Amino acid sequence: MRIVKDQIGRNVHVPEGELQIVSLVPSQTELLFDLGLEEEVVGITKFCIHPQEWFKTKTRIGGTKNVNIQKVLALQPNLILANKEENTLADIEKLESRAPVWISDVRTIQNAHEMILNIGHLVGKREEAKILSNKIRTVFQDIKKPLKPYSVLYIIWNDPIMIAASDTFIDAMLTELGYANSASHLGRYPELTLEEVRLLAPDLIFLSSEPYPFKTKHIHTFQKILPKSKILLVDGELFSWYGSRLLRTKSLESLLDLQE
Repeated sequence: MRIVKDQIGRNVHVPEGELQIVSLVPSQTELLFDLGLEEEVVGITKFCIHPQEWFKTKTRIGGTKNVNIQKVLALQPNLILANKEENTLADIEKLESRAPVWISDVRTIQNAHEMILNIGHLVGKREEAKILSNKIRTVFQDIKKPLKPYSVLYIIWNDPIMIAASDTFIDAMLTELGYANSASHLGRYPELTLEEVRLLAPDLIFLSSEPYPFKTKHIHTFQKILPKSKILLVDGELFSWYGSRLLRTKSLESLLDLQE
């Protein structure tokens, strides 16, 4: 048995030998796949849609916020991977009395690298995790940034309108890409009225594909109050999945191209 600290400073007793892993976090599920695991992962959530073959074949244990505890325990895991923000404290407390629960807390790009390396160590894929982390660093170094720091309002929910503001991974991604979060002075995920959105007057509004599935019809609502702002539908996975999905960040350069 190894004692390993998780990202919120807890000591987690991780077994040696063969692992039976349940992942409660979509981005970390995809990471496990990209690190080369297969049989070790026995359970995932209904939101763990990548890779598709796992989504079709692995046992689904409910959602990230409403884990089916009995389904998890029936799989007899000896390691559960969770996240401070995406999972509930109540679910984690119920599970950790029966199996080790390693919790990530990812709010910065550096936190994401630490998570990748830590999970690599946990699952016996330390070298693979190091290679992956280095590849992600190269991807970010090679991204062409906009000529000026356009202000962006990143909207994650509709009715009520909720945005990603300071101290969030989305905010860290916007900064890394060369944007300025027009709500960086606000708390993490505040609710705004349409009038408050108008007063922020961002150069750009990003309507995320998740957790709320914004569509073209929603663009018109915001365009009415901010006719001078450019409003775009964006892939929420590329801004909020903090595992190996970061390898695809370069595809966001197309957003930058639209602004020049």
